[in-house]
Amino acid sequence: MECHDRSFVIAVDLSFAGDDARFEAVDRTGTYAITEGYAAKCGYSVTVSPASGRAELRASYFSCHTDKRDDRAFAFRFNLLSRRDGDVVYGLNKTCVPSLKWSPREVSCELNYMEVSVDSGVSCAAGTKEDNRNVLRHAHGSSTSDWQVMFQRDEEQMEPMSLRDAEEQGYAFHLGGERLVFRTPYGQPDSFMAMVNGIPVEVVHATLVSRRRWSLIMVDLVATCSMHQGAYEDDGHVVFKTPEAPYPGPNVTRVGVSFDGGIFEDGGSGDVVTENDTVRIRIPLDAKGGLRKSFASGDLYEFYTFHVHLEQMFEDEDAETRLRLHRMLTTPLLPRPLFTQNRSVIEERLFQVYLGDVPQDVRLVLLRLNGREALYTNSCSVAAVAQPSRGHGYLLKVSFDDPAVTQRYQQVYGTVQYSLDINYTLSVLPENELYAYSVSVTALAGPSPPVLNAVCSESGISFDADHWAFDFLWSIGVGSDTLTPELAARRGYKMSNQSHKLQLDVPLHSRGFRYEEITLERFLGTFEILVKERQTGAVEKAVTKTCPFVTSELIVCSTDGRMTVVADLSRITPSGAAPSTSNLLDTFCGPAEADDTRALFSFPLNSCRSKVKLHRGHVIYQNEIFYSGSEDADERFESDDPGTGSVIFTKRPAAGIGTAALRGPVTTTRAAPTTAAAMRSSATPARKRLGSNPAVRYVRVSKHGKPHTDVKKGANGYGWQRGRNGIDF
Repeated sequence: MECHDRSFVIAVDLSFAGDDARFEAVDRTGTYAITEGYAAKCGYSVTVSPASGRAELRASYFSCHTDKRDDRAFAFRFNLLSRRDGDVVYGLNKTCVPSLKWSPREVSCELNYMEVSVDSGVSCAAGTKEDNRNVLRHAHGSSTSDWQVMFQRDEEQMEPMSLRDAEEQGYAFHLGGERLVFRTPYGQPDSFMAMVNGIPVEVVHATLVSRRRWSLIMVDLVATCSMHQGAYEDDGHVVFKTPEAPYPGPNVTRVGVSFDGGIFEDGGSGDVVTENDTVRIRIPLDAKGGLRKSFASGDLYEFYTFHVHLEQMFEDEDAETRLRLHRMLTTPLLPRPLFTQNRSVIEERLFQVYLGDVPQDVRLVLLRLNGREALYTNSCSVAAVAQPSRGHGYLLKVSFDDPAVTQRYQQVYGTVQYSLDINYTLSVLPENELYAYSVSVTALAGPSPPVLNAVCSESGISFDADHWAFDFLWSIGVGSDTLTPELAARRGYKMSNQSHKLQLDVPLHSRGFRYEEITLERFLGTFEILVKERQTGAVEKAVTKTCPFVTSELIVCSTDGRMTVVADLSRITPSGAAPSTSNLLDTFCGPAEADDTRALFSFPLNSCRSKVKLHRGHVIYQNEIFYSGSEDADERFESDDPGTGSVIFTKRPAAGIGTAALRGPVTTTRAAPTTAAAMRSSATPARKRLGSNPAVRYVRVSKHGKPHTDVKKGANGYGWQRGRNGIDF
């Protein structure tokens, strides 16, 4: 709520009050709904602007239900009726004291009415100023029943009528206080249109007459208001015109313009020129205080609205006159074209399309790519981009490999044409009017290899890939071998090659796994899939997945010639004994880690008195685990099959009793906390052998780039084998 120079203004947000908010005027006699007709008669103007999202009430200081205190202070009482959250009434009260001194004559050309006020200093056509003051003092002391009004149209004098009859026809009069006021809506029968310097104006000429005894009192009240609607020029300006003076003769002393109802400034944000007795105001579309609104009807349009407040000051023989004019100028619908920029980056295989010049009251609500609703993923995203001078924009990024992109292989050139039809659906706020905008982009690039996804599981690693458009160009391999159903079956992989998807499940310990960071708690297993060009065999990319697994029992032989063993020693140690006191054939080779039941050994193949055997061109390494507190058991680790190893529990038989091997499944559990290994002694522990317990879990280890070797069965069982150039399992 603000007190302006000659009016009181209330502005409310439509988001708070709702689109159907209404105002009521309140005084001692009751409440009065401010309808369109009532507002023009009583000095109110109400505007609702979707562009600004506000509803505004402007009330003249001489409006009907204002408490006028000697025309120096003006008390307003209004109700705001909102139905947004049910029927809610908000009381709005304020008292205004004008800071600007009243001029002898003041004319207000508001949006929906004209108002004239004069004070006791106004001269009449004849007589002295003292006579005029006596006339007006007589007028102020008279009741309205003593007065009549006569209207003049052009030079035609109309018959007098009582003020009561005039008020029934929509006119309003205020005869109390320091000023005499007359108000009329536009387009009344007693007003008339005229052309002044080629500008249409509406003129109302009322003469108040009072007869009392031998006196005849006459007061002329004349208002001339420009009805120019404004014009739009192609260079982006709105032009408004008004006569330099409302009637011939007065001396113009000042012209001020404002676009927000505040303090007037000479020129304001527009270009004010006075020539040929005409005031011409040119307003640029980006002038401060202007409002813009988008509109969708097939195409996208916009229009601009300016609340122009013009003040003119005149001086003539009688007195100074202040004319205030308020007009709302609106441009016609102007096309608002959007634009797009193709910012695609071929090297990154990425479409980048920028949609710009999107107005601030327009939002992107739906995006379709090649007829499919866009799914925002790692390969498709859209982001709003600030564009201060012209609204904002949207940057769309879509990978060439996104499922929505159309691909067409051009065999002659060995390239792929990637195509994307983009359909934007935009919404104009707050009406939610929809507007569609489309653009197509294409790019030529080499074919993209398939995208493989990998996930971990308790039992291994799984890979999957959607079938790609040009699968005939690529092959998938494990190491140097091409992945086929036969290879998968031979190595124990589970492969499913459906029409739309390839699925490969690689169990833990399968051939091709690599193992790292082995502890009693866990170890890391890594498997790698290669995507190759089918024609040349060149590796296009590798998909490597590393997963953590819980350690139970295992044997790993690494490519740097090192053996790592995790063994459960609970079968050869007495209850409560510590596996940390166990050792290999070399009593100084103790475990690197141990807990209550298990021990972890890690040592070079040629150390710890490992036994070396030659068998069919291969070198076999073998060692054993002993516990010094037991005289009848040990553990031996060796190879069972090519590429695998096992830990075998052995107990020495009594005299005359043979050795029997016992094999079956092994139940593994999570390891307990680790304790440090004890220092080794030089004593050689006693060793006894019996039949072996069930074999533990096997581990396959790839040669990792070393020449291929094999493991063969020897006369005394299986053993780790080292080839001439490396180790393979």
